[in-house]
Amino acid sequence: MNGTGLFPDSSRERFGLIRDGAIPKRPNVLNMNQPAFNAFDHPASLTRSHARALALEAGFSDAGLVALPYADEARDASRFEEWVRAGRAGTMRYLERTTESGDLLRSRVGIAFPWARSALVCFAEYDSAPPRSTAPAAPGAGWIARYAWTGSPASRTDTTGRRRPSDYHKVLLKRLKALEARLHAELGDFDSRAYVDTGPLAERALAAAAGLGWTGKNTCLIHPTLGSFGFLAVLLTSLEASAKDQRLEAPNRCGSCRRCLEACPTGALIAPYQMDATRCIAYLTIEHRGPIAEEWMEGMGRQVFGCDICQDVCPWNGNLRRDLHRRSPQNADPDLEPRAELVNPALEWLASLDEPSFEREFNGSPVRRAGFWGLRRNTAIAMGNSGQSRFAPWLETWAEAADEGLRAAARWALKKLGP
Repeated sequence: MNGTGLFPDSSRERFGLIRDGAIPKRPNVLNMNQPAFNAFDHPASLTRSHARALALEAGFSDAGLVALPYADEARDASRFEEWVRAGRAGTMRYLERTTESGDLLRSRVGIAFPWARSALVCFAEYDSAPPRSTAPAAPGAGWIARYAWTGSPASRTDTTGRRRPSDYHKVLLKRLKALEARLHAELGDFDSRAYVDTGPLAERALAAAAGLGWTGKNTCLIHPTLGSFGFLAVLLTSLEASAKDQRLEAPNRCGSCRRCLEACPTGALIAPYQMDATRCIAYLTIEHRGPIAEEWMEGMGRQVFGCDICQDVCPWNGNLRRDLHRRSPQNADPDLEPRAELVNPALEWLASLDEPSFEREFNGSPVRRAGFWGLRRNTAIAMGNSGQSRFAPWLETWAEAADEGLRAAARWALKKLGP
């Protein structure tokens, strides 16, 4: 999710809004601008230290608090509007939703939630032990973005011992709702909304304003000790933030580094802090439906769902992070630990999945967002980029597929592999 020409997302990993995008249906979703009471008359207020302590108890890695509207909201709204108007959102039309007066719904918190006076932004780390997507891998291995590896412990009746798919939206929303309930128990009645990548919000801009980090040149939020591999969850409230928490922002520490810009294989980072989503591998492999333009296929490499390249090359996710954050990077969250089969997955395995097995493997997983045909299309492109002629039989079959996206990808891949 914010830099100039920002790419609106939340996690982080940058693609929170992209992965879901829709506003969840709530009983009062059409009356989001109607608070339960006059927020200005409410005597309670939040402090950053107390809110953060409760967030840590709820299972988050860190949390920040920002008063609304925040100091740089007009600047961030202008950048978001410019980014959308320039067509950089691609086919993600939900980002273009406007009010009757023409204001972009996500440009400012106050448009959808005029009663909101503070935002508690929570960060949940999902980094895990290597490998990185940029490290050498076995021939014919694909890559699934790190955030989508998550799984829960196997059920007692599962004799394979494999972890079950887990959806970080559900895992973190449960924690956020528990935090919300705790605040209500302590502070009484106030209006609030809890979102994990599903609300009309620019979570990353809120996270930076809340002091959780800065927006990097790769457009990701970078936490000064946890890096950028993190999910964002937001609790909006009608409570005032304490006066001492009115403004707290982390300094931008990207300096002269350009590793992310130089590493992006499709040139999606068109300038520092600016992304064109229509070129981004994460957008192409997850959000884009149908055929992918041939000009981007070679650059997609072995990525079959999402992309971690600009984060994997970032020093704040490498030695700098380990120096500052002494605990092991291995994710200790039982509901968000990696599923081994999704780390450097074999393209043969992905190609062998039919629709029922795709559902068994990915129902409840972020990977399901790409859809069966989308994942198969992405697999075909990765096969073409692998240089492995052994994939030709799959590609020859897919070259006659009814699905246009898969058919175009398979035909390109066969040409790429050569005779």
